[in-house]
Amino acid sequence: MVENANEGCRGRGRPQIRSDEATLELIVQAANEEFLAKSYAETSMSAVAHRAGISTKTLYRLAPSKAELFKSVISQRIEKFILAIDLHSGGAADLQSALEQILIAFAQLTLEKETTGIFRLVLGECERFPEIGHVFYEGAIKRAGSALARWLAEQCRKGLLDLDDPELAGGMLRGMMIMEPQRAAMLGQREPPNANEIAARAKICASLFLGGCGVTRR
Repeated sequence: MVENANEGCRGRGRPQIRSDEATLELIVQAANEEFLAKSYAETSMSAVAHRAGISTKTLYRLAPSKAELFKSVISQRIEKFILAIDLHSGGAADLQSALEQILIAFAQLTLEKETTGIFRLVLGECERFPEIGHVFYEGAIKRAGSALARWLAEQCRKGLLDLDDPELAGGMLRGMMIMEPQRAAMLGQREPPNANEIAARAKICASLFLGGCGVTRR
């Protein structure tokens, strides 16, 4: 369950101890950097191992293939959004404020430069490597959509929203929040929006959505 901190450059003395979990975190970060610096096709397992400072033997034990590495990179990114959803799943927080914070977390994840880079990689290479298109769609797009749909459904159960199809409504809401700025960034027409721009857009999107889907009080 423990690994040397730098197996490829092991010297004299007692080796540094690291858990498999910590080593895997280094591997995923190294893989992310390799994918962004090169491409999926040009990234090799040996290069990832070298960047992570571990042996290829350890790499293959913890991540048996490049496809698994890519899946781990996507999973690590989407976890940030899932955690943001979880923070607003309970309690009696103001609905507008809670939705704004969820949309901000979604936009920060989706519109950051590294995510845009990964998206470009997928679009450019998924025809040659269909597995990365599948991983990105299932592990990022669908998983984010399902998480938001569950949150919206919960608000319906509480009597705070009135939605026939929370998943469909959530997809529309996500598109309203990120579609235009994402397109502009993907096409190199502008830098990704900053924190203030994201917060302002989230406020408007939440207000429009709740104005159309909120329960009418009689």
